[in-house]
Amino acid sequence: MAITMFTSCSCTSCRKSKMWMEEHGLSYTERNILTQPLTMKELKQILHMTEEGTDEILSTRSKQFQELDMNLDTLHLKELLALIQEKPGIMRCPIILDEKRFLVGFNEDEIRKFLPRNIRAYLLKLLEAKTMLPN
Repeated sequence: MAITMFTSCSCTSCRKSKMWMEEHGLSYTERNILTQPLTMKELKQILHMTEEGTDEILSTRSKQFQELDMNLDTLHLKELLALIQEKPGIMRCPIILDEKRFLVGFNEDEIRKFLPRNIRAYLLKLLEAKTMLPN
């Protein structure tokens, strides 16, 4: 399954995610959302995979978001998606996805879901064996 990672240049979580992927031998395609903005189709795909909609992908603490000075709840979805395309800096990064899995930001436990199932099972067995050993 092809993993895509949407990143921004200066993002610490993006650097951590890329390093984790490389350390675990996972190939991925990286797209910098600041230099190659998301298409409407990509935005809709991302939203489809979220559990909390735009709340999950928007960075309300970002400078660009705070400069908006607008109530996003009043926007229609099409307007909101156009705004995200115009100002990609309001998105949280990285956004990592494949056909079935989705993650926003870097979380060491959550990112493991991108490992193949057999590797996840093996690592779980190692962890269980380690916890059963006497100290």
